[in-house]
Amino acid sequence: MSALGAGFGKLWAAALGSNLADGIARLAIPLMAVSLTQDPVAIAVLSALAYVPWLIFGVPAGMIVDRIDRRRAMGAANAVRVLAAAGVALAVETGHATLGVLAAAVLVFGIGETLFDNATNAVLPSLVGRGGLDKANGRIQAAQVGVDMFVATPISGVLFAIAAVLPLVVSGAGYLVAMGLVLALPAVAAHASAPGAAPGEAAPRVSLTDALLFLWRHRYLRSMVLVTSVIGGLLAFAQAITVLLFVDRFGVTAQLVGIVTAGIGLGGVAGALTAGAVVARLGRGRTLLSASVLGGAGLFAVGFAPNAWTAVLAYAIGAYGVALWNVPWGSLRQALVPGHMLGRVIGAARTVAWGLMPLATMLGGWVARADLQLPYLIGGGATVMVSLAAARLLLSADAHMPTDDAAIEPTRDEAPPVVVAAVAAPEAEPEAPRP
Repeated sequence: MSALGAGFGKLWAAALGSNLADGIARLAIPLMAVSLTQDPVAIAVLSALAYVPWLIFGVPAGMIVDRIDRRRAMGAANAVRVLAAAGVALAVETGHATLGVLAAAVLVFGIGETLFDNATNAVLPSLVGRGGLDKANGRIQAAQVGVDMFVATPISGVLFAIAAVLPLVVSGAGYLVAMGLVLALPAVAAHASAPGAAPGEAAPRVSLTDALLFLWRHRYLRSMVLVTSVIGGLLAFAQAITVLLFVDRFGVTAQLVGIVTAGIGLGGVAGALTAGAVVARLGRGRTLLSASVLGGAGLFAVGFAPNAWTAVLAYAIGAYGVALWNVPWGSLRQALVPGHMLGRVIGAARTVAWGLMPLATMLGGWVARADLQLPYLIGGGATVMVSLAAARLLLSADAHMPTDDAAIEPTRDEAPPVVVAAVAAPEAEPEAPRP
């Protein structure tokens, strides 16, 4: 981490702690739900609720991140999640855990994640500069995917097998550790300066309308948000009932679900850690196109998997592709948006994207009533087709990535038009496949 600075080291360690807590809670909630019901739609509802906070709180979170000390924003986000973990643990311990309690917890966890992740993305350029974005985003992505799936979920499965309350206790502790780390970040992480401002000079207040207009008028950024929204929705559709697939179709026990997701997580970690080298070799555009096709193809193959082993392998390939996508897309977005409005622009973009995901997840759960592997066939195959249809847009990414730290004016971008003619839907970066 030394090449990226001590400040980034603290942020990365906070990401480790926070994602460890996220991963433990994320597996524990559906395992609790499966013990209460085996209805695919009910399970899909819980999965869909994880996306709702971005729909209702994405833009407000961006406004908070741009207007207050971003370190305090991340600390407050984790404080909220500590309270949520304690609440669910109390409900489990007293025998009052219901689907309603689990749903409420998912929403609160999601609101905290919305604020924490938005602030993390907004802080990163201040800590590492534009030249370090790909490497830093790769490390952050590896922490998110690797700890979440490779470390947290196996731990969560074992803890749940010992006592249902234990994953929530450990999760709360992880959030507390991360909270201490983000509050210790250097002062440069507190706020971003406007382009051309003198060092230490506060950025002028920018209205939400101005931030939204920046996103709308930037033709290339707007087009990428739309395309990634479609892809994100298709991935959410495919993964609506992942835990149920492995438990019900492939007979994986609660104790071993974490081991299964760890295997999937290996693909995501590999994608995140190799993304910088792949971008350097292939270019940003070719990496984005190859990654989106690979992500869809991996999930499509899950639809044909005859057993858990082949499903994990196919899932890991899909996870590699999605993580490989997230790094260059995240760096491109951070480089194109002025730092002092980055929180609101990210919030607006993810509101559009994640607003589609709950609907897609619910639809995936409904389709899974016919066959648990059918959503993977449909969602994975459609992801490949959309990626190929948008190839011209994706391949032009290199021409739009700034090469220095010069200010970026919010002018209309002359990027090629989006060519996903038959596909209409809104955006956000797809996440690595996970239950």
